[in-house]
Amino acid sequence: MKKLSFFAIVVVLLFFFAFKPKNQQSWIRVNLLGYQPKSIKVAVWASKGNEIPTRFELIDKTSGKPVYSSNNVKVFGAYGPFATSARLNFSEFKTPGNYYLKVDGVTSPEIIINENVYKNTADFALRYMRQQRCGYNPFLKDSCHTHDGFVVYGKEAGLKDSTHFDAVGGWHDASDYLQYSTTTANATYHLLMAYRDFPKAFSDTKLATGLEGKNGVADVLDEAKWGLNWLMKMHPQPNIMFNQLADDRDHISMRIPKEDSQYGKGFERPLYFIDGKPQQRGKFMNDTKGTSSTAAKFASAFALGSELYQNDKNYAKQLAEKSKTAYYYALKKKGVTQTVSVKSPYIYAEDNWVDDMELALAKTGKTTGYNKKSLDSAYYYAKQEPITPWLIADTAKHYQWYPFINLGHYELAKQSSGDRKRELIDYYKQGITHVWNRAKNNAFYRGVPFIWCSNNLTVAFAMQCMWYKQLSGDGTFSELEQANFDWLFGCNPWGTSMVYGLPNWGDTPTDPHSAFTHLGKYPIDGGLVDGPVYTSIYKSLIGIQLTKPDGYAEFQSDLAVYHDDYGDYSTNEPTMDGTASLVYLLAAYDSRTSKEFSNYKKEQGAIIRGDTKEKQLAIVFTGDEYADGGQKIIAALEREKIKASFFFTGNFYRTPAFSAFIKTAKAKGHYLGAHSDQHLLYADWKKRDSLLVTKKQFNNDLSANYKAMAQFGITKKSAPYFLPPFEWYNQTISNWTEDFGLKLINFTPGTRSTADYTYPELGKSYRDSEEIYQSIIAYEKQQGLNGFILLLHVGTDPRRKDKFYDKLPELLKYLKQKEYKAVTVSQLLKN
Repeated sequence: MKKLSFFAIVVVLLFFFAFKPKNQQSWIRVNLLGYQPKSIKVAVWASKGNEIPTRFELIDKTSGKPVYSSNNVKVFGAYGPFATSARLNFSEFKTPGNYYLKVDGVTSPEIIINENVYKNTADFALRYMRQQRCGYNPFLKDSCHTHDGFVVYGKEAGLKDSTHFDAVGGWHDASDYLQYSTTTANATYHLLMAYRDFPKAFSDTKLATGLEGKNGVADVLDEAKWGLNWLMKMHPQPNIMFNQLADDRDHISMRIPKEDSQYGKGFERPLYFIDGKPQQRGKFMNDTKGTSSTAAKFASAFALGSELYQNDKNYAKQLAEKSKTAYYYALKKKGVTQTVSVKSPYIYAEDNWVDDMELALAKTGKTTGYNKKSLDSAYYYAKQEPITPWLIADTAKHYQWYPFINLGHYELAKQSSGDRKRELIDYYKQGITHVWNRAKNNAFYRGVPFIWCSNNLTVAFAMQCMWYKQLSGDGTFSELEQANFDWLFGCNPWGTSMVYGLPNWGDTPTDPHSAFTHLGKYPIDGGLVDGPVYTSIYKSLIGIQLTKPDGYAEFQSDLAVYHDDYGDYSTNEPTMDGTASLVYLLAAYDSRTSKEFSNYKKEQGAIIRGDTKEKQLAIVFTGDEYADGGQKIIAALEREKIKASFFFTGNFYRTPAFSAFIKTAKAKGHYLGAHSDQHLLYADWKKRDSLLVTKKQFNNDLSANYKAMAQFGITKKSAPYFLPPFEWYNQTISNWTEDFGLKLINFTPGTRSTADYTYPELGKSYRDSEEIYQSIIAYEKQQGLNGFILLLHVGTDPRRKDKFYDKLPELLKYLKQKEYKAVTVSQLLKN
């Protein structure tokens, strides 16, 4: 090799120091994996100084030229190590490519916008699951723990301690080699669910053994079957079920998995029988109270497996039978089953079990023969724990409330309707709202507590937001969901992805708490590490010692810490069950369609705003007694080639003088809908929850409205949106509207547009047209009108001389100048 000249070295050093940031104080955090074109796209500015950005640019990586500029900046204060922070929203920009953000000389890491940014990522995470296999390990191409195991606490089933049962298989739980039924069953369920919900996200590149080759089965189903097969070994007979294989005596050393002999019976490891009682193997006693939490998880996994492996009838039948016996085992003694620890105080201290029973009952109706009765029982358990407790709490014991998401609410809601379904959906909303009330105060939208395995909670919470939107159609929390997804891939204070090797071009863990990487120098592709913990938790843990200078030292704070260091088992250890949950989330994001990208905001059950990523809005006119502005409105719309939406009462449709106007509006392609028949007031103005009509009155009135509309050829099918009279309603009215087969909408709040009906005699309530107009312009300049439902009136009381519809041409020209597209409500809400 040629030696560099002294001059060349000096030039290189000068170049390095010239471009190396000096005392960098500000950073831009992004999702390092990238963004889909139609997705919400928000970066976070974070600074240790007092700078507050007012504008940002998106720069094309190849040309170096700005392609987008925006002042859509939401400023926040201090968070963690930062003195100031802000959210930089560039969701409007949808052109695929490679870019970076720039703010006052500070640039972000590379930003990728592409439809396929998440393609194959779910399969990538499966690599870690295969690597965690016990028995034959396809990554090592070798076997481990082939002598398991011997029974302890089996007296209740007539089993002598030390009786051998074949328990070879399954997955190691994390970087130690313990194996738990509760985490395995939950992981297996997530993998099965991922294939059921998003089959196209998975490929077939591996054999059932995990080795290279195709077998005609999606790899995720091969992996789930590996989990199911071990669970069947852990429930070998109807009266026998094991909760745990091995214990913390495993922690004698870091080692590549092979055979272990530290348990006093050759190479066998202990199998902990589930007897529903506290168990102790040393100085620590757990708080087991029953058999339900673990056994119910078995039942759910077996039931879902029996649905998905129908190509193998014998296997599906076997799973169905196991599901049935596991459910009955859950009934033996209702209560929670905790794991066992011998030498250390750390266990999976699960405290809830009714959520597991809810899921089991939602899935086992066919296998038990209880069918609908099973769903009724599931609903009973759903009401016992409507909100998963960690969503409310700021802290928790390790795995205290597990799984971290109530899967039962989702599975039961899909099989429910009417009030029951709405109640289950509302349980999700209540939990999300608790987190949102914490998250909305910081730029990262971080409301998930920094307890041990916080990344697992983050995945679960993103799933709950996603399922809430899917079930309700309410996109209010879509940006919160995306923020939690982005957090996992770099939009966090440390600027790092929390998944080993994903993306391979970004900052990801390189020194996790794992024997594979530390001893074998093997990659652990796809493994989700535990994630940040409260600094107070970190300082209280036993045996943590960093092995090298902290690469993220400037981003640690009194709030939370994260280390990419083998010595920190609290933040940097990958987990099997967390990764399995991530497989589901990545498959979901890889499979998103236009419907998932459309984010509609709801209030009290009614849609009040369309997708804020799209620069379009709906102009809506309501009418009951008056139509004096009708012809002027139609003419103004016609001049600008704009389609609007009109919602009229039955009174309006039946008025002969308005007939010509209605026919003209319909002929020109405007949307015509219902606004009630008699313009009833549904709810008390001061006590919104107090109804002033019965459901029968509501239905009769709305039916009369559509009967009047039928004279003009307007049906429920062509006019599925209903705008309530007085624009006043509550959740019950929304529910009744849904039961009637319609969707309730209302205006977007924020402007004075709805006051265009007022007249001077109303005193302080009166708003003149200029004030109304300026309120719309001011809102547009400050927050934008994307997705807006702008409500006006087609006519007003004669006492109002200053008619706002006379300013409509001016407003339409302004909106056109600002490049808004005015559409009908059916177009605005088409997804």
